[in-house]
Amino acid sequence: MNGKFFLYVVVTMLVIWAMDAININQIFKKNKVMQARIFYFLLGISMIYLVTNFLMDLFTSTKFF
Repeated sequence: MNGKFFLYVVVTMLVIWAMDAININQIFKKNKVMQARIFYFLLGISMIYLVTNFLMDLFTSTKFF
């Protein structure tokens, strides 16, 4: 359990750092700020979940953890 929590923390920092490089102003329509924020938040949560579970499956299948 401690390994998965640590992995979530590390992946969260990496996803936030990586998503900071995206210029969301050019992706979304004008005057749709709240919808863009919700989408950005959900995209971040999804990325964190998917990357963490991928790494956990990878580590457990190779018995790394």
